[in-house]
Amino acid sequence: MDNTNFHKIIVDENLTGQRIDVAVSQYFNKLSRSQIQKFIKNFQIKVNSKPVKPSYKLDVDDVIEICEVENSDEIVIQPQNIPVDVRYEDENIIVVNKPSGMLTHPTTLEMQNTLVNALLFYTKGNLSFCNGFLRPGIVHRLDRDTSGLLLIAKNDEAHIFLQNQIKNKTAIRKYVAALTGVLENDCGTIETNYGRHPTKPYKMSVLEEGKPAVTHYKVLERFAKHTFAEFTLQTGRTHQIRVHSRYINHPIVNDELYGTEKLKVKTMGQVLQAYDLTFENMKGEIINVKIDYDEDVEKTLTYLKNIKL
Repeated sequence: MDNTNFHKIIVDENLTGQRIDVAVSQYFNKLSRSQIQKFIKNFQIKVNSKPVKPSYKLDVDDVIEICEVENSDEIVIQPQNIPVDVRYEDENIIVVNKPSGMLTHPTTLEMQNTLVNALLFYTKGNLSFCNGFLRPGIVHRLDRDTSGLLLIAKNDEAHIFLQNQIKNKTAIRKYVAALTGVLENDCGTIETNYGRHPTKPYKMSVLEEGKPAVTHYKVLERFAKHTFAEFTLQTGRTHQIRVHSRYINHPIVNDELYGTEKLKVKTMGQVLQAYDLTFENMKGEIINVKIDYDEDVEKTLTYLKNIKL
């Protein structure tokens, strides 16, 4: 298991001129300045991939990279009474609709207001622990700014049962996304090797020596300068749809990390939603959960329909 998480902050005019330790403390207010300075001195916080001192003054467009190593023995995740949008539940499995802007699970830098905090309260702690203390119940994850459906296991038996479905491709996860440019083919498959970016560890990349990654796509609607498409994951690598869209030169709109275009319509982040999930429950029943497009997707579609050639 990879026990390292990466965060990235792009410096704007609000952070320009600030010391790096002060700037980072604004994002992770649970950490003290001395803790942040320790991260910097241990080279776990860098700027533009280079070590800096805590007194380093930030310039606009600097990229702050934060590498944190989890130590589960020192972590206690607190339940929080946060609303959970449950779309399916039985004695072993929950399907939840995660909103944009919410982390799936805590990290050592962000310990509160995640889906896991909410689930610990909702289930009274009845979650699987196969995936470690930071990820109870989490069988697969969504990026912070990707909304949509997630499988949650209430016990270790259910976790392994669901994990095997994902591994064996019998659990079907479908997403919708707004893409830059007009896709020529109605459907297709993107198949590459894949891994962490060699010089920017907060990013993923198509790499010759990486692990196989396979994404299927289907065009749902074409606009003057954009495409609305459905993606089905065959593998589930970190940021896979976002990277594969960029790889075929049709990145997801409003994707700060991999995109090339930011629309005038305001969204939480990349316009990407996990909207359709099919799996088998432990009684042998095939369950399909499908949700309506979220607010970001709907207003983006409205905006794209009004763009003329």
